[in-house]
Formats: sequence, C-alpha cells, structure tokens
Amino acid sequence: MTAKVTLTEWNTGLFGCCEDKCSCCYGFFCCPCLACSVAGKFGQNRCLPLCDILSPAALTACGIPLFAPPAALSLRVGIRNRYGVKGSICKDIMTSCFCMWCSWCQMHRELKFRKKHPTVVNMQPAAL
Repeated sequence: MTAKVTLTEWNTGLFGCCEDKCSCCYGFFCCPCLACSVAGKFGQNRCLPLCDILSPAALTACGIPLFAPPAALSLRVGIRNRYGVKGSICKDIMTSCFCMWCSWCQMHRELKFRKKHPTVVNMQPAAL
C-alpha cells in the first residue's frame, strides 16, 4: 500500500536568509561550519561537505571546470524527499551549482523548522 504524500514548498525561499538572522550570519561568515552542521543535523557525516570544498581543485586538475557539488546536491535532494518538499533534480542541480551557500542556508532553516514542527504520518490498515 502506498500512501499519498502531500508535497509542500520550502519553509523559506532560497534568498530568505534575513528570515533567520542566525543562519544568515553563520552561513555567510563561516560557510564550511554551516554546511557541516547541516550534514550532521540530517544524520550524515559532518565531514561530508568537505567533498564540495576539495572537489573543485581535483576536478580542475583533471580538466573538468564545472560540476555539481556532490554533498550540497545529495543533501538537498535528501531533504526534499524526506520532508516531501516540491522540486526537481534539475532545480536542485542549478541551485547547488549557482547558489550553493544560499542553498546551505535554506537547508539549515528547513531542518530547524522541521525540528520544531515534525511531520506526522497516519497509516491506515489496508482493507481486506
């Protein structure tokens, strides 16, 4: 039996940094710290975002100038899927590539909101 999931919007917009002054300042003055914090709050290894910091140098050395940051993209997709947030992989790639630090701030605000307002799922037994 599959349950219908109602998709919602992100709690705040991509550029809604001023809605949460703490993550705005924290995110823009210590971006790696915010990224590691988001990964930890989502249940992943806190060192995961270091892939995004180290990958550009490694890929540029191989002659690949543009790429989607793996940690930012995977966490964004994971948060969207876990909480039923509207979006697509294409939007996630564009956001992660061109607005990476705003994306980390948005994910931080979303996890903070979800902690205060947990999602409740009611399961009904299948009728025979």
